[in-house]
Amino acid sequence: MEYVIIGNSAAAVGAVEGIRQRDNTGNITVISEEPYYAYSRPLISYLLAGTADDRKMAYRDAGFYKDNGVLLLLGVRAVSIDTVGKQVILSNGKMVAYDKLLIATGGKPFVLPMKGGDKKGIYTFIKRDDAEQLKSVAKCGTKAVVIGGGLIGLKAAEGLVKCGVDVTVVELADRILSTILDEQAAVMVQEVLEEHGINVILNDTVTEVIGDDGVSGVILKSGQSIECDMVITAIGVRPNTDVVANTDISINRGIKTDDHMCTNIEDVYAAGDVAEAYDIVYEDQRVTPIWPNAYMQGEIAGRNMAGDDAVFDSGFARNSIAFFGLPMITAGIIKPVGDDYEAVSTVQPEKMIYKKAVFKGNRLVGFIRLTDIDRAGILTGLIKDKVDISPFKDKLLDKDFGFVYMPKSYRKERLLGVKRK
Repeated sequence: MEYVIIGNSAAAVGAVEGIRQRDNTGNITVISEEPYYAYSRPLISYLLAGTADDRKMAYRDAGFYKDNGVLLLLGVRAVSIDTVGKQVILSNGKMVAYDKLLIATGGKPFVLPMKGGDKKGIYTFIKRDDAEQLKSVAKCGTKAVVIGGGLIGLKAAEGLVKCGVDVTVVELADRILSTILDEQAAVMVQEVLEEHGINVILNDTVTEVIGDDGVSGVILKSGQSIECDMVITAIGVRPNTDVVANTDISINRGIKTDDHMCTNIEDVYAAGDVAEAYDIVYEDQRVTPIWPNAYMQGEIAGRNMAGDDAVFDSGFARNSIAFFGLPMITAGIIKPVGDDYEAVSTVQPEKMIYKKAVFKGNRLVGFIRLTDIDRAGILTGLIKDKVDISPFKDKLLDKDFGFVYMPKSYRKERLLGVKRK
């Protein structure tokens, strides 16, 4: 059996390990445009700041590919797929034949169209090379404008500040981290960012980059001008579906998949940030570009490529991150719309503690935790397992909330691995 994987990040690693759960002899080929072994993309801001090295960046140890019998093709791009002849065409003109194919090409940055957008000194921030390039120019006393106050933009900003760079973040929305935080939580996080020297501008965006050949500043929609030496565009990531252009593989926002991570074309699978898969919270097919989902989707795809009948049935958005020592975990729906939802929250500003829970009927469908994150894993499990939280709903925000409040059958399942009847 010839297994071919396009991409070499979390979904690809999951797929390799999924395949090897079922098939120890089939050939696995991994094709990667990047020249690196699999690394943890969420750590690139620490690479920028100088607090992560190659060892910390590694997603698997050095023997991973050899131990799993993987032929690794680094520094070469898959440019197209022949789904009839079952071949992947590479940028060097060579072709790789497959019996089973996984597309795990991840996402690519959305670049804001703006006047002067072709000047030197404009960067993106989603890959290791992006961090390395920024690190080479992020000198103490230089100035940077980060376009976008989401996770990518703020982690870039944090890394730059730790390099001694003067940073301004420009965000079009009315708050930072608008996809994972509500207004209260966003205000608290912004306070921490500003305490560490990051200037945040909301409800605005960059319309022009000024300078001769290189960046010397930006002009905002509001008319304000800001001097800077570099611009980082971080307004979002979209599925990298380039390789399936001009094929019959179905695409919506991402590559469409079923609950086995298979596309509409037999023997072709997709996983990770490039794929649309079922979200158990929204109860719909969605692109959910987060690291845990990518790995799990890849593992399910790999198992099924090798003949298993595994179902991906636990996907939903979740984020665990920290800024300047302020930890937060969020999951699911955090800004509910409609009468079907109920939200409760509690805040202790002096301790930077914020807790919020979102319910739909008798189910927990989302939460936010700032600082007090110790029991967040329990909440994630309640969402994943679709637990009836009615008996302990009023305890979810309590400081001592834990398994003790839950039904005995669920405690046994989570703590002892005994399935509920």
